[in-house]
Amino acid sequence: MFSPRGPTLRELVMQALSSVEGGYDRLAPMFDHPPFRTPDGVLDATAGALRPLGPFGRGLDVCTGTGAGLRVLLSVCQGPVTGADISAGMLAQAHAAQPEAGWVRADARALPFAGAFDLAVSFGALGHFLPAERPALFAGVHRALRPGGLFAFPVAAPPRVTSGWYWGLLGFDLAMRARNAVWRPPFVMYYRTGPLPAVRDDLTAAGFTVATVPLAALGSREDGSPRCGLVLARKASAI
Repeated sequence: MFSPRGPTLRELVMQALSSVEGGYDRLAPMFDHPPFRTPDGVLDATAGALRPLGPFGRGLDVCTGTGAGLRVLLSVCQGPVTGADISAGMLAQAHAAQPEAGWVRADARALPFAGAFDLAVSFGALGHFLPAERPALFAGVHRALRPGGLFAFPVAAPPRVTSGWYWGLLGFDLAMRARNAVWRPPFVMYYRTGPLPAVRDDLTAAGFTVATVPLAALGSREDGSPRCGLVLARKASAI
């Protein structure tokens, strides 16, 4: 799971004791090594689900990190693509790897765009936003899209209470809450604060029409339900 070229335990502890921005600046040179970067399988499944809905014009990757989401945008967008992130260190790594894209340093809760994009995507970022912050995040994405634009992001099926993943994620979130109760600045990264019904409600309140489609390429659980779905939030077309 972990790569020899990835961060050491000490480096992970130092990241966890930093702010979100500072932690990712510190982690940036090692971020593309397992287990942090979004797997290519998730990116390719997302692109496959989006392709029949396009082609799209301009694309935006929200909380782009080192730019993994550009793999999706470049495969479905005909216009320029842009990555936005709060971490200057992550953006430096992204720019070095893909200088042909546009890169903007911005807090996702206050995106500096208006009616500029046809498609926005995001991968693995929702855990960095507390429930009270999601309305600002989704409102900013809504504002950044042109009428009829689409915001898409994958969501994994919640682990069953009998699985090791369930207890592992619960333990991580409890440890993070304890850390944030006694240490400043906070490092916001929770796995269990974004259940799909709550996320759908917040997207709807921001003005989106929301649907979810299965990412069949990522397989099914034992009961036949998909392991992962793709949230499709559509901004209303101009009248």
